[in-house]
Amino acid sequence: MSSQAITFHELRTPAAARAEAAQAWPVEKVLELFELPFNELMFRAQQVHRENFDPQEVELATLLSIKTGGCPEDCGYCPQAARYDTGVTAQKLLELETVLEAARAAKAHGATRFCMGAAWRSPKDRDLDHVEAMVRGVKELGLEACATLGMLEEGQAERLAAAGLDYYNHNLDTAPEFYNDIISTRQYEDRLNTLDRVRNAGIKVCCGGIVGMGESRKQRAGLVAQVANLDPYPESVPINHLVQVPGTPLYGQDPLDPLEFVRTIAVARITMPKARVRLSAGRRELGEAVQAMCFQAGANSIFYGDKLLTTGNPDADADMALLQKLGIRVKHTQVDAKMVANG
Repeated sequence: MSSQAITFHELRTPAAARAEAAQAWPVEKVLELFELPFNELMFRAQQVHRENFDPQEVELATLLSIKTGGCPEDCGYCPQAARYDTGVTAQKLLELETVLEAARAAKAHGATRFCMGAAWRSPKDRDLDHVEAMVRGVKELGLEACATLGMLEEGQAERLAAAGLDYYNHNLDTAPEFYNDIISTRQYEDRLNTLDRVRNAGIKVCCGGIVGMGESRKQRAGLVAQVANLDPYPESVPINHLVQVPGTPLYGQDPLDPLEFVRTIAVARITMPKARVRLSAGRRELGEAVQAMCFQAGANSIFYGDKLLTTGNPDADADMALLQKLGIRVKHTQVDAKMVANG
């Protein structure tokens, strides 16, 4: 069985694991899910979702840019790349208290996970000194701590794990065969190597991608297959809808059909049944009806707040109003649950 989805995986695992992975989700099998009649796909996704999660519960996560702009990479979708004129100016790493103030506000508004993102190709060791302090501070607030800092070198994941980091986000972005159309300054294998380091350090993985960048449906299936065939698949899978930013190479793309985005959510749910599937960038453009269908398709986590790094996000009041309309409850932290139980 030949499948682009496992080409890179084959290079990195022993024969027994390769044989097992090859039986999981080859691209062709994932594509078959995408091509199901819409109602059938939604029904299957809802079945899988209900078998593994409370269908009336959603996790709230907040993302803060702790170091904005000036990135040397050339990701075609990203307004933080230094080479593109997008109006984003490079800023220094935020002070610890500024980050913790944002984390306190996020928790007060219902978030259970706080993610810190930095526009680096790869963090320097001296940068990690500051990030480690941020992680420890976020954990002391009773929040799950997540970070996305670019590629990690040997020993860096272990440092973050020692600080208490729960999740590391490092997206694959798209299918291997479409990757070079979007990014040329790093290779697909670089991303896989970082994911390996995160896993080996005992940190949970947050990994997904972006749809609507001009890829074909088969390439969307290739992205889902690649993520689903990670061993194990990620605990958290963010699905981003391209936010078109003037000045980036992908500005002006024909927009993705909203129902195709819903299909992507449903396929992610079926192929990764125990993962938190997160609605991430681009929710503002989708509108309430499409977001509601995404929840029905198995999405059970959202990025919550006014911004996702540098692009807009539905505001907190609008999110809570939508969840209330749909009868969806907010997942609380274990710390919060204990506080309620103790009065």
